[in-house]
Amino acid sequence: MAHAMSGRERIITALECGEPDVVPIFEMGINEPSIVGLGKFFTDDLPPVKHVYDMSLEEQIKYLDLLALILRELGNDSVSTVFIIDKERIGEDRVKDRYGTTYILSEAGEPMPVEGPVKSVDDLPKVADMVPDPNDYLMLHYMVSRIGKEVAHFFAIPGPFRFSWQVMGGMEHLLVSFAADPDLVHRLAELTTGFTIKAIDMAAEAGADVVALEGDLAHTSSTLFSPGHYREYLKAHHTKIVDSAHAKGLKIVKHSDGNLWPIMDDLLDAGFDGIHPIQPQSMDIREVKQHLAGRAAVLGNIDCSYLLPFGTEQEVEENVRQTIETVAPGGGYIISSSNSIHPGVKPENYIAMIKAARKYGRYPIGA
Repeated sequence: MAHAMSGRERIITALECGEPDVVPIFEMGINEPSIVGLGKFFTDDLPPVKHVYDMSLEEQIKYLDLLALILRELGNDSVSTVFIIDKERIGEDRVKDRYGTTYILSEAGEPMPVEGPVKSVDDLPKVADMVPDPNDYLMLHYMVSRIGKEVAHFFAIPGPFRFSWQVMGGMEHLLVSFAADPDLVHRLAELTTGFTIKAIDMAAEAGADVVALEGDLAHTSSTLFSPGHYREYLKAHHTKIVDSAHAKGLKIVKHSDGNLWPIMDDLLDAGFDGIHPIQPQSMDIREVKQHLAGRAAVLGNIDCSYLLPFGTEQEVEENVRQTIETVAPGGGYIISSSNSIHPGVKPENYIAMIKAARKYGRYPIGA
């Protein structure tokens, strides 16, 4: 009788397009209010719900401990941590990072850049010496020590597209530069790619197994820019980043919401091991699996915009069953939500999703 795989073994096997013993379970992110909401099912010792920038170090650790408890109790095969760029409050709803980007805070989502240090080529020296700080890895270090290496540790790092528009203070500034200032775009991509590679090297040393390269490249109906612009400004840099991750022994997944079909083959050419999260409003996961089969894994697709917030537990179970039966045969599938577990998701539905994944996800599927 074959031994039960560890969570890490399941994730790595799936990212190599193989069949593990069961469909692996992953989640890109679980928001602070959602951690508390899920925690109620496992303990009475809960931290107060507050914004991470208002937490003391002790409260942050309590959140991480609670997240570790939830993932262990649910049996997730992975834990996802993030590259933390320190930010200081500069107003009631504003924070600023050490590279000079100002963000506006939101209650549920990520801080949104609204002002950056780079406006033209003349400003590039301001960001030319950016290097990751060891403190950027505190969450990763803590979760590796808290949970151990039996699970796969995903580490989310901004890619060159995301980091470029971040230091420009908004995506619209970078997209305008695609047409108006190609030299700025190319030089900024070189700088941010170098930064990303350094960040990946340090993530490998800190215990990461998989890099999730952040930065949406698409919206619901299509990519945010033409396939030609992707090939001109990003593809070579993505290839370099993927090669660097692989040289460090890491797997690397491209995270992007939206419809990636116009550049899907380019992402495969770049060598990504997986594509996440295959939003059901944008792409049909059956078609994506058929297209990626043997070349890259598929991650995600359980709808977090309607099903997980508003559906019943029975509807969640049925959706998980159908999704697994559709895309898990042959391997190369990792189940997760279609983005993240945000405050709108009913905790009962996320728990139902995990239970259904274990109920229907044993290989051979449908046996």
